[in-house]
Amino acid sequence: MVLSKINNYGKLVMFSHTIFSLPFGIIAMLWAANGVPHASTFFYIFLALVAARNGANAFNRIADRAIDIKNERTSKRVLVTGQVKLWEAYAITAVCFLVLAFSAYMLNTLCLILLPFALGIFLLYSYTKRFTWLCHYVLGVACGGAPVGAWIAVTGKIELVPLVLGAAVCMWIAGFDIIYATQDIEFDRKERLHSVPAKFGLATALWISRVSHIISICLLTSCYFLMDRGIFYLVGCFASAVLLAIEHFNVAPQNRNKMIFASYSINQILSLVFFAFAMLDFLVK
Repeated sequence: MVLSKINNYGKLVMFSHTIFSLPFGIIAMLWAANGVPHASTFFYIFLALVAARNGANAFNRIADRAIDIKNERTSKRVLVTGQVKLWEAYAITAVCFLVLAFSAYMLNTLCLILLPFALGIFLLYSYTKRFTWLCHYVLGVACGGAPVGAWIAVTGKIELVPLVLGAAVCMWIAGFDIIYATQDIEFDRKERLHSVPAKFGLATALWISRVSHIISICLLTSCYFLMDRGIFYLVGCFASAVLLAIEHFNVAPQNRNKMIFASYSINQILSLVFFAFAMLDFLVK
């Protein structure tokens, strides 16, 4: 019973998707500290990154509950089926955001000052599909905050490198979220929801996604020069570009399994591969 409930909570927040932005936050943390920061700093950064991602996703499920009920693709989500109660979802959201707030307090003043802005982005994203096709990029900004926040947590300053790395994450996330949204073109149009595919159609949406991913790789590569990284970092950038090419080759909006592979599985692999090469570069340089 307990394990089943924990599993349902994990499905609610899509816990496995924490892996998307977490590695970039850790990379930014190590770069900012030019090594491993103090154990307490490492702990609170890690805690903040995990709490932010899962709290934001739990709230997104709450905000989208009425929409998910109508969409056959999302009608089996645990909040819709009642496997997780609405009050439980609110409780998870509140706990995660409280943990995030406490972590910001324990880190430094600038983290605490910027906390309302971060929370505002998390909450805003869940409603953006109701009024703008830029919703994918708002999601990207929310996820791209991971390396920016981690850098600030270490240095107490906003600098160019984390902004570039955050922008790379933003464009990467937005690009594959657009791909994922191609499954719901007709549903979104029927319900008057906004997305790049619903606004511009399948072909144009896929080109916007491709351009977003090209920009992302360019931004990641620029960090090689900004941070004077080594050859392993460049290999990581190249491997990421190859994986994104495979992703776009596998796009098939009518094939649910193939879309999950293209939108999520490949990007989870990309995150881990890039992290591995960035870490290897950090260790040998």
